[in-house]
Amino acid sequence: MSDCSSSGSDEDLDPELELLDELGGTLSKWTNYIHGWQDRWIVLKGNILSYYRSADEKEYGCRGSICLSKAVITPHEFDECRFDISVNDSVWYLRAEHPLLRQQWIDTVELHKVSPSEAAKPLDKLPLGSSVFLIVRDQVWVAEPDWEDFPTSRPDGDYLLNNNNSSKEKLFSVDSLKGSLGIDFKGEAITFKATTAGILSTLSHCIDILVKKEESWQRRLDKEIERRRRAEDAYKAALTELKKKPHYGGPDYEEGPNSLINEEEFFDAVEAALDKHDQIEEQSQAERSRASRQIFLPPDTHSSISTQKYLTKPHSHTSSLSSIDLISASDDVHRFSAQVEEMVQSHMTYSLQDVGGDANWQLVVEEGDMKVYRREVEENGIVLDPLKATHAVRGVTGHEVCHYFWDTAFRNDWETTVESFQVVETLSDKAVIIHQTHKRVWPASQRDVLYVSVIRKILSTNENDPDTWLVCNFSVDHDSYPPSARCIRAKINVAMICQTLISPPEGDKEITRDNILCKITYVANVNPGGWAPASVLRAVAKREYPKFLKRFTSYVQEKTSDEAILF
Repeated sequence: MSDCSSSGSDEDLDPELELLDELGGTLSKWTNYIHGWQDRWIVLKGNILSYYRSADEKEYGCRGSICLSKAVITPHEFDECRFDISVNDSVWYLRAEHPLLRQQWIDTVELHKVSPSEAAKPLDKLPLGSSVFLIVRDQVWVAEPDWEDFPTSRPDGDYLLNNNNSSKEKLFSVDSLKGSLGIDFKGEAITFKATTAGILSTLSHCIDILVKKEESWQRRLDKEIERRRRAEDAYKAALTELKKKPHYGGPDYEEGPNSLINEEEFFDAVEAALDKHDQIEEQSQAERSRASRQIFLPPDTHSSISTQKYLTKPHSHTSSLSSIDLISASDDVHRFSAQVEEMVQSHMTYSLQDVGGDANWQLVVEEGDMKVYRREVEENGIVLDPLKATHAVRGVTGHEVCHYFWDTAFRNDWETTVESFQVVETLSDKAVIIHQTHKRVWPASQRDVLYVSVIRKILSTNENDPDTWLVCNFSVDHDSYPPSARCIRAKINVAMICQTLISPPEGDKEITRDNILCKITYVANVNPGGWAPASVLRAVAKREYPKFLKRFTSYVQEKTSDEAILF
């Protein structure tokens, strides 16, 4: 409240002027589902509520305002610091820093809902029901009615109306009705009889009309009742449909503990967003294919390409490493070495086991050589379903598959769900820490992961079995990248395990890509966190994991088709 003059007593201050003063303060206002809650400078002047980006930008004009005359102020049911102000279809979602501050704002806004000119009602505009107005001999007399003390007929006829509260106001005397001439009682009686007879005749005629019209009016009444019933049914149906309709942009209609969107609407919205994303990705892939067809290499270009390409190609710190460097893990020493060895041993022991005899694994997708299995697990209402997929890809080696899966230089070429990623720390030539932010799919919240990524070659102990290449990604914590309020931090434990099978060529011919087959086992244990419905998470996993495997293996086949084989 602005300062008032110090002169005069408190009684001299005009309360109506206080309502006209300008009030201002900072509240969080919901903008949209991308930017969420943003601090705004809220100004209340009279019955107009306005907001600015900040207090310093008031000179540039307000960004929006509403009149509070017909506004509805609603405190939030679960959030103690939030309240909503709605005028027709316009809704402001506001949030204070403290519940007491929220209540102060609500009380102040309620006080200013009525315009200052209507705050004090003039005394000269009282409703007619509050006083009795009579005009007698060109003079207006006003008396407050007191029906319990209303006088009955009095023999002297002195007063027509009394008010026993304070004083009696004499309106007129019976003597004032007497004229100088006498009254003709007989003539008056004849006139009165004729008048009443006419009135009775008219009333009788009206009754006859009412009786005749009763049927017609009854039919009209029945029709009106039916129309009203239909209107009420239509209103209830419209209200129900409005409640079912998703409200885009509001914080109550996205993933959260008190979300108002139901499970079916949540699934439909996610599916629609994924379909749109797939359509955009297909268009982008088609454009890349057309661009690549326009680039031609000389005929002798491929002859100069050898396995040294992987050693000399300039790219990120995660460039390809020779098989000799990855045979042993003795030189791969860092602060996560113990966890890495534990994860690698666990995947080599359990991930390669056959799932055919395990009843807990359910086959959810089968497309050619690819099979996807799932085991349903929930903990505190969060879906933690382990997933396992097997696939066989011709023309590539396990080293090549793991190389393109681990090397961040190629990540954006095949990964379509990632918005951004960054190498946080290089632990060794074979291990890095990566922070990865995934694209948001409304109404689900955005998620990020922070994980160690390791590539490893495991030599076979049996000469008849092939060597194994493995990429292991598991979540860790890092001081430079703590969880943020913008994203939900997911936890992962993922492994890509590959073995190369070679069919010996006929005679002394060299091994070609037609003679090699890569057997892939992909396992994923993901804790998504948050409050997404279990049925939605399982449906998305069933849809997206097979697409990811097909997209990634096709990418590796395309990248290596004209390259020397990397065993």
